[in-house]
Formats: sequence, C-alpha cells, structure tokens
Amino acid sequence: MAEVCTQGVDTGFVALGYAKVAVLGVVQGITELLPISSTAHMRIVPALLGWQDPGSAFSAAMQMAALAAVISYFWRDMRELAVGSVKAVARRDFNDWNFRFVIWIGLATIPIGVFGLAMSKLLNTCGSPLRTLPVIGASCVVMAILLAIAERKASHKRTLDHVSLKDAMIVGLAQVGALIPGISRSGSTLTAALFLGLKRDEAARFSFLLGLPAIALAGLKEFHELWKANLDAQGWAVLSVGLFVASLSAFVAIWSLMHLLERFSSWPFVIYRGLMGVFLLTAFYFGWLA
Repeated sequence: MAEVCTQGVDTGFVALGYAKVAVLGVVQGITELLPISSTAHMRIVPALLGWQDPGSAFSAAMQMAALAAVISYFWRDMRELAVGSVKAVARRDFNDWNFRFVIWIGLATIPIGVFGLAMSKLLNTCGSPLRTLPVIGASCVVMAILLAIAERKASHKRTLDHVSLKDAMIVGLAQVGALIPGISRSGSTLTAALFLGLKRDEAARFSFLLGLPAIALAGLKEFHELWKANLDAQGWAVLSVGLFVASLSAFVAIWSLMHLLERFSSWPFVIYRGLMGVFLLTAFYFGWLA
C-alpha cells in the first residue's frame, strides 16, 4: 500500500486505526527490546496481513513505550545509580562507581546522538532507502552472524561492576549501528557487551541501562517531529493506544530476555534473526513482499 506522509513525516499508522495499531503495538513492544529487530517485524507483519505500513515515525515514537518498560524493570538499578551519584557529588567523591557509570552512559550516548541527527532526514523521511527489504534483510543476517560469533567466543565471566569507560564507549559506538533498520539497538549493544566478556544477563543489563538516554532522545525527537507535522487529534489518539499496548508487551519482553539469558544463551535469537533475514531477502527477490 502507498505511504502516508504528513509534511514529509511517514504517518501510515494513522490510517490503520485503533485495533490494528494495538496489534502492531504488541509486536513493536516485544521486538523493540529483544535482539531481533523491531523494524524488520514492522515491515513483515503488516505486509503479510495486507495492512498499511505504519511508517518509521510509528517505530521511532514507540521508543517511549520501550523507555517506560526499561525504567519499570530496572527501577532499582536506576535508583541506586541516581542516589549513589548524588551522594558522591555531595561528598566530592568523583571516583565513586555510580557517579562514574552515569558519566560513562552520557559519554557513550554522544555517538548515536551525533549520527542520529546527521542522518535524521534519511532515516525518517517517506520512502527512506534504508527501510527497504534488502537493507533490513541483510542487516538481520549480518547481526545474526556477529551475535553467533560473540556467543561462541565470549568468556561470559565479567560483571557490570567491573566495566570501564572504554567498555562503555565500545558499546556506545555499537549502538550507532541501530540507526540502520534491521540491526536492532538491543542486538548491537548486547553483541558488543558479549564480545567484552560480560555474562549474558549482565550484558543485557548493560545494554538496557546504557541505552536509556538514546531511547528517550529518539522518542522525544519523534514526538517533536509529529507535533511539527501537525498530527491531528485522531492521530495522537491512535498513537496513544499503540504506546500503551507496546509498553506492556515491552515489559514482558525484558522479563523474558533476562530470564532466558540467565539460564540459557542467545542462540535462539541468532537462529531467529538469521532465518528472518534470509526470508526477507528471499521474499524481496521473488516479489512475495512489496
């Protein structure tokens, strides 16, 4: 189906209505925080169901649902970091781990902030060449291979309280890859953290905590873009339904991921991503999906 643009912003989700956006909200919420690419699923699911593409603006705005889920699940970690940092500043103990980790998160967010602003028009414009099936499919295959190598070669021994500024910057640079549809922010940062030797669950925890500013900035930026595009009341109402549903499913996704990585490995995601990437490339080649 044709794209729906509002002053250059892809707003296909408005035409879908409440029920369909709620369904896509569930899909988006689950896949946004799992290392399996939400963008890929936002192309596959509507295409298979014969629905309007919800557009890149929908995926970007759903970052706020992911933010709510991450904050809810990691509230204790965030409280400890915030309280510890404030106390460290009060006693001028700038070597305190909580204070240093918060600073590292801020520094590690700079790369994706710079590249995100530089590529914003290319990423979210109607008809973006980066949102095509070949790009998304190839990205899924590449990340499946990298995650497989990380899973096989990593030591899985380090814990979060032993990470350094260098580790944070490496994961922050890996986060830039998430700007390419199909890579997945969770996938790229989890893979980088595994390469650094972190335990699987600690790598996921590191990935989510470090990604908080990027998730918040991406969501707020897209809300601003939609506001500038004069999205009408119905559009905001439809988006609100998607956000509510996505926040609930995103929380379930985090809980499932953390428990899976605590007990098993990331191989199920490697296999799933690889098969999905091959499917997308095959579907494009044979013309099964537009």
